[in-house]
Amino acid sequence: MNRDITERNRLVSENMGLVHACANRFRGRGVDYEDLVQSGCIGLLKAAEGFDESRGFMFSTYAVPAIIGEIKRIFRDGGTVKVGRSDKEKARNLLALRDEMTTELGREPSISELAQKAGYEVAETSQLLCASMPVLSLTVDDESGECSEIDVTTGDTTEEMGDSIALKAAVENLSDRDRKIVEFRYFSGLTQTVTAKKLGMTQVQVSRREKVILQELRKKLG
Repeated sequence: MNRDITERNRLVSENMGLVHACANRFRGRGVDYEDLVQSGCIGLLKAAEGFDESRGFMFSTYAVPAIIGEIKRIFRDGGTVKVGRSDKEKARNLLALRDEMTTELGREPSISELAQKAGYEVAETSQLLCASMPVLSLTVDDESGECSEIDVTTGDTTEEMGDSIALKAAVENLSDRDRKIVEFRYFSGLTQTVTAKKLGMTQVQVSRREKVILQELRKKLG
């Protein structure tokens, strides 16, 4: 497997949560959630193939518009995603293999583990699973086994939706201390003094670090 394919598979495996976050914003509009997610997977795959990290942007900033674009396409194309017979058979086999591995491991396997066992690429495995199964398990983190979720406010425009999802993804990628600074200051509305006490820092340290964090987020989000 060449480096480009390896990197694409890594991006797909690590960013399935973006697909769910985008798909959730289109619930209740006459299209099944599984179809929304499969369309989102297509957008994620395209983004993974076209992403150029040398530009300095976070992948989520690049991927979210592509995911939303593919999801919106499903509404223009009649509200359903067509899954070929051969893909359905592959998906059924993957589900059976997943059940076997769950029994063997004592937990549900990650996408990368399932792909390796099946002899598929991670990207193909993700797309097949999206087409045929409840997709909540696809947000399972390979290391912790915990499910991550991104909440997006209602009533936003498509552009605002994309910005919100990309921002929350960027915050999730911060170090534990930096993420807590952002959460305390901008989600909980705490002052720098209170934030400093909670984190065992001084107010000046929080102020300086907050400026650095905001600069990094602005750069990554373009």
